[in-house]
Amino acid sequence: MQPYRVPPALPAAAMKTYQIAAPLATHWRKATCAEVDCPAFLHGWQTVCDESTELGQRQADYIRHDKTRKHAEQRAEGGLTVFVFGAGQNCFRPHQVPSGRPERFLVTGGDFRGNPLGIPPREHVRPDDWVDDMAETLDEIRTRHERG
Repeated sequence: MQPYRVPPALPAAAMKTYQIAAPLATHWRKATCAEVDCPAFLHGWQTVCDESTELGQRQADYIRHDKTRKHAEQRAEGGLTVFVFGAGQNCFRPHQVPSGRPERFLVTGGDFRGNPLGIPPREHVRPDDWVDDMAETLDEIRTRHERG
């Protein structure tokens, strides 16, 4: 599913794209609940499984056989099982934190439609240079617009 975009008034060749890139694969790493102050880790949590469904049965079975977390089990109405986990345990959600690598400040030719002129991407070493580049481009656009 593509996002809705206003149709551009200019061809892709007349465009520039300014991007700050911090790809998940290189700029983020897995983290524990303790590292991110996860509320479930700090205060404990409950997981409710509907054991009247196949999914709920599989979830409950996983929790019952998981030896890495301690829990109390309670039955509720309608085939629901409530698993209560105390504080100080890793939850089931994955967490990520920045890896410490700096972001990449890129300027590429074209836009979402492509780079028809094949202009190679330019990477600015300093964020301020990237901002200055964009400000100069916007100033040029503004000046051309005012001239008509």
